Amino acid sequence: MTTNPRPAHPLPYSMLLVDTERFSERDDVQQDYLRRMLYRVVDRTLLAAGVDQHLRRRADRGDAITELIDSSAPLTTLLSTLLSTVPAELRSVNRLAADSAQIRLRVVLATGFVLIDEHGEGVGSDLNQAYRLLDGAPLRTALQESADDYALCVSEAVYAGIVRHDHTGIPADRFHQITMESKNGPLSAWLHGILPADSARATAAGPAASVASSATRTGLEFRGTNHGVVANDVQGGITFGDRGGRP
Repeated sequence: MTTNPRPAHPLPYSMLLVDTERFSERDDVQQDYLRRMLYRVVDRTLLAAGVDQHLRRRADRGDAITELIDSSAPLTTLLSTLLSTVPAELRSVNRLAADSAQIRLRVVLATGFVLIDEHGEGVGSDLNQAYRLLDGAPLRTALQESADDYALCVSEAVYAGIVRHDHTGIPADRFHQITMESKNGPLSAWLHGILPADSARATAAGPAASVASSATRTGLEFRGTNHGVVANDVQGGITFGDRGGRP
């Protein structure tokens, strides 16, 4: 993570969360390669979006990366770049890689307020919700059922502020609303691309059925760790700071 001065108060950030599918199933050599490719894809994507190092705070989650991006970086540029550069970078990596070294990614883009603690870690319920989207069944299933190498989900705030306005390079009709259960109640977001079969059926049946479907699929989620980071209750928010074992 870059060594920026610690803010005294929660500040607005764009939150980019990127996770590698089936990372723990690979051996040590393959995991090392996948981590290097993960860094390559994220770095090249943010560079293409004009997000240089002084606008970023990175946290390494083992099989994943969290980037807290300064709110001055245009969100439209970041999202349109995610939709174009990430697939291109993944094709470039995977076309020359062995089957055992193929990398597929789950990606979440959200916005909200985050406090940086004394360890340089992000703290806040908005960040907690973004992690829940990243680890939730809808995004996992979307990637499993996709012929592409990545699946993207954006928060309600990103959809309302950016996606629904149909900016160039961000086709609103390619995003579909999903609802998943969380420990704080139903959590709504928007998946890019084709809805997974279960999510599509739940959406057609209505919001209540969508929540029930997600609860059935996920069970009691988020009781453990998120990418080696233990979630602790802090006055209604969540502290992401204590590192546990990586998957």
